Amino acid sequence: MSKAHVVHINPEDNVVVAISPIKKGDTVSIDDINVTAEEDIPQGHKIAVRDIPVNGQVIKYGVSIGHATEDIPAGHWVHTHDMKTNLSGEVEYTYEPAVPEKRTMPTETFEGYVREDGRVGIRNEIWIIPTVGCVNDVAKHLVSMNQDIVKGTIDGLYTFTHPFGCSQTGEDHATTRKLLADLVRHPNAGGVLVLSLGCENLTHEQFLKELGDYDPRRVKFLTCQEVSDEFEEGSKLLHELAEYAGKFNRETVGMDKLVLGMKCGGSDGLSGITANPTVGRVSDMIVAQGGTTILTEVPEMFGAESMLMGRCESKEVFDKAAAMLNGFKDYFINHHEVVYDNPSPGNKQGGITTLEDKSCGCVQKGGKAAISDVLGYAEPVHTKGLNLLYGPGNDLVSATNLTAAGCNLILFTTGRGTPFGAPAPTMKISTNDALYEKKTNWIDFNAGPVASQGESIDDAARRLLDLVKEIASGKQTKSEENGFREISIFKDGVVL
Repeated sequence: MSKAHVVHINPEDNVVVAISPIKKGDTVSIDDINVTAEEDIPQGHKIAVRDIPVNGQVIKYGVSIGHATEDIPAGHWVHTHDMKTNLSGEVEYTYEPAVPEKRTMPTETFEGYVREDGRVGIRNEIWIIPTVGCVNDVAKHLVSMNQDIVKGTIDGLYTFTHPFGCSQTGEDHATTRKLLADLVRHPNAGGVLVLSLGCENLTHEQFLKELGDYDPRRVKFLTCQEVSDEFEEGSKLLHELAEYAGKFNRETVGMDKLVLGMKCGGSDGLSGITANPTVGRVSDMIVAQGGTTILTEVPEMFGAESMLMGRCESKEVFDKAAAMLNGFKDYFINHHEVVYDNPSPGNKQGGITTLEDKSCGCVQKGGKAAISDVLGYAEPVHTKGLNLLYGPGNDLVSATNLTAAGCNLILFTTGRGTPFGAPAPTMKISTNDALYEKKTNWIDFNAGPVASQGESIDDAARRLLDLVKEIASGKQTKSEENGFREISIFKDGVVL
C-alpha cells in the first residue's frame, strides 16, 4: 500500500485531513506518528492519528470540534457516524485580549471610479432598485429596452428584484427599507433609478428619510402609478443618469480605498486548509495597506469563537461581538431551532462533520488581523480594518448583506461549486483542483495547489491579491460574464 497524502493542521490535532482519497492499508505518517488506515477515507475527510476514547474531544485546528460517540482507534474514519457537536445555546464570553500587533505594508493600487463623496467604486453601473416586488417586471423591461445607454465608461445596466416592500411589518419592513437604501448608496453604481408602484407600505417618504442626503444627478425616482407610461418616463430618467455616470473615468487609487467582503459556501474538508486561509492572508494584506475587509456568516462562527474574540481591539468591540453571537443564537432558539443544525448534506459529503468543524474552517477567511468593529445587518461599514457583520450564512442573503455594507468585491470560497453572483462582483475561489478543472465557467481562482502541490499560503495569497487588483480595475468575474446578479433580503417576521 502507499503513503497517504494528508495535512496535520495543528500539532495538537488528533485527526488529519485526507488531501486525496486514502485506501484501507495506506500509511499515514506525520511527525513521529505512523498509522495504518483501517478503512477507506474520502478526500477532505478526517482520519484519527491517535486513539480517541468515547466522549473524548476530537481536536482539529488546535481546538475541539466535537466529541467521540464511541471509541475511535487510530487509523479510523472520523465523521458523523462516530462524533457529534458540543454546541448548545448561549455562551458567557470573557474578554481575554490577544490583539495582534498592527502590521503595515506599502499601499498597492488599482484603477477605480472616485465618487464625489470620496468613496471608490470598482464598477460604473446604472442600477434600478425596485422598492416593491410589484414592479419587478417593469424594472426588468426597462433594463432590456435601455441597453443603448451602456457605452463609454458605463459598465452595465442592471436591476435587483425581490418580493418585498409591501405586506411587511416591524423589523422586516425596516430591514427591507434599510438594505435597499444601502444599495442606492453603493459606490459601484454611478447612477440609480428608484422604482416604486405608489401604494406599497414602503412609501416614497419613508424611503427618502432612510436614504438621507443624495445627489439628484445620481439618484432619480419613478412612481409608476403617477405616470401614464412608466416605460417612456423610465427611459428618460435612465438616459439622464447615464449622462451623469458617463462622466466618470477610472483613475489610480490605493488599496486603502477597497472594501472587500469574505464569504464561503458549498464548503468541503479542504476549505479551511486551502481557500479560506488564502483569503484570510489577502484580508491581512489589505488591512495592512489601510483597506477594509468584512467577515459575516455569524452561525458559522459558533464553535470558533476562540479564534476571533481575543482579537477584538477593545472591550467595546468585544462586547458588540459577544452580543452579535448570542443574539444570533437567540434567533435560532426563538424559532425553536437548535443552534447547531449545520453543516449541510453537501458539507458533510465533502468532509465537514460538525458546526465547530465548519466554523473553524470558515473563520480562517478572517486572517489574523485585529477586529476593528462589529456591524449590524446591512449596516454601512465606517471603520477601516477587519469588521464582523451580523447576518446568516445563507449564500445569497450573506452576499447581499456584504454588498449593502459597502463591499466593492466579494471573495467567495467553495469546495462544491456555485454559480450565483451578488450586485457586487463575486469572485469564486475553489478549494480543490478537481472543482477548478470541472467548472471553468464558474471558478475565477484555484487555491487547490496549496494542497495538491504544496504551494505556500503566502504565494497563493499573492496570486489572489493580483487577481483582486485586476477585477477591481475592470476585469469581469465569471458570474459577471454569465450575467448572474441577484439579491435576497433577510426575513424574520410575518407576511400580511
